[in-house]
Amino acid sequence: MGEKIVVIEDDPSILRGLQLNLGMEGYTVRSASDGETGLRLAKTEKPDLVLVDVMLPRLGGLEVVREIRKDDPELPVLILSAKGQEGDKVAGLQLGADDYLVKPFGLKELLARIDALLRRRRARGETGPNRAVRKAGQIELDLDSRRATVAGNPVELTSREYDLLAFFVLHPDRVFSREQLMEAVWGSRYFGTARTVDNFIARLRAHIGDDAEHPRHLETVRGVGYRFNP
Repeated sequence: MGEKIVVIEDDPSILRGLQLNLGMEGYTVRSASDGETGLRLAKTEKPDLVLVDVMLPRLGGLEVVREIRKDDPELPVLILSAKGQEGDKVAGLQLGADDYLVKPFGLKELLARIDALLRRRRARGETGPNRAVRKAGQIELDLDSRRATVAGNPVELTSREYDLLAFFVLHPDRVFSREQLMEAVWGSRYFGTARTVDNFIARLRAHIGDDAEHPRHLETVRGVGYRFNP
């Protein structure tokens, strides 16, 4: 289970996009479309981070931040707002928000800011000693240091090999096409071919000791793509 994020956003399309993309990144997402419900989730779900819009029904986003800070002065809070004036940003930060992102925002920037806030929280030891470690059978990934071990033995991976393995470990038992893997790991601007994914899968199998003929973890789903079996 990934780190937990509470998303408080009243725009249905933005909320769905955040739920989908944060889930794809391995986070556990709880969401609300109004301030009162969102504040209740922030208090009861014990999240690792809260994303909150400023303009919310029933209870405004700034008031949500104020109430969160009364109970937990250390919980990372990132404000999402269409208000980009300096005064609006200052007001949000003075109330206790850790960061402020103006809509419309890019997904990569949002993920980078979330990662930065969570890294700071982990460094203070507030997410537990093993929150950044993921295990699948004998495979273990340290998501902070980007290190991999198999049966306790270090595995030397290139940056892209690690990214692909981490994506599989964070999304077990799901079938992904080569195109989906290319988009998730290499990005939409990378102009590779399906053969690129096949080559990396072959290399990963060798690294983790997966029998190419009868793989335990990286299964080929004929006519579709690949599935990771933990």
